[in-house]
Amino acid sequence: MEWTEVDVNTTSEAVEAVSSILTDLGAAGIKIDDANDVLNYERADKSVYINWDEVDHRMEGAVVTAYYPASVFVPEILPIIKHKVTQLAEFGLDYLPGTVTTAAVENTEWATAWKKYYHAVRLTNRLTIVPSWEDYTPVQEQEKLIVLDPGMAFGTGTHPTTRVMLEALEMVVRGGESMLDVGTGSGVLSIAAKHLGVGDIHATDIDEIAVRKAQENLDLNPVGKDIKITASDLLKDVAETEVDLIVANILSEVLHPLIPQAWEKLRDGGLFLTSGIIDEKFNEIKTAEEAMGFVIDQTLKIGDWFGIIAHKPAPDEVNEFTAQG
Repeated sequence: MEWTEVDVNTTSEAVEAVSSILTDLGAAGIKIDDANDVLNYERADKSVYINWDEVDHRMEGAVVTAYYPASVFVPEILPIIKHKVTQLAEFGLDYLPGTVTTAAVENTEWATAWKKYYHAVRLTNRLTIVPSWEDYTPVQEQEKLIVLDPGMAFGTGTHPTTRVMLEALEMVVRGGESMLDVGTGSGVLSIAAKHLGVGDIHATDIDEIAVRKAQENLDLNPVGKDIKITASDLLKDVAETEVDLIVANILSEVLHPLIPQAWEKLRDGGLFLTSGIIDEKFNEIKTAEEAMGFVIDQTLKIGDWFGIIAHKPAPDEVNEFTAQG
């Protein structure tokens, strides 16, 4: 079967957004060659050693490669790809150079060749990402495994924005909380939260296709069996209220409309964890959360990406602040 390979030459910070664009336009598979993979691996608490000298990888920038079957007329979607990639600048993402090239592929070796780049990586004190095809035994009793198939879902769990959120979850979860996971993507945050002791979890993503992909990853993890996942535009179609915790690892422009929705869904004292915030958007998002009434408890940063831990103050806390003012 003949396939068409589409390469988008971009930056490390834009790889997930570009991957989403290509997947939404019918890509049957995605391969990412990102120079930051080496850097992220070196920063992680490594449970599996990778000799990068033996792995062909880029030294700078990133290329996102998509594979389209013959049923997709690629010349028709190329202008759409280029336009959507250019639009990433509106979300504060540096996508340049953003060049798009194509090539014919005569076989499907790509479908498994990319797997050699993915190995178990310990990202936090207690959480390790494990590809679904790899046999892995925890090194320590406290180590919890999050099994993902990067070929099934958007995101491999190792992007700095995900790592920021995983670290935040480890810091704040006490056990038994109710949680909403907005824009769940691969489902990694919901799976991690279950491992850490969160109780009821409702994960959402924008459409049924994204939900099905995330569900496949939830099914790979025994702790994921009780996680509810539905399609919703942010929290518009979510019935739960008075939840203890809301997490969102999404672009800054999407965080803006989420902030008032999160305020309405959280109980007094509830926590709001956000990431996906690029450096130049941090003050804007922080100010928007504070204007809504949230209290910023802590900020985290990995590379150019920020995370925010905030809470919705109880009425007596608000009165105390007012009196002090």
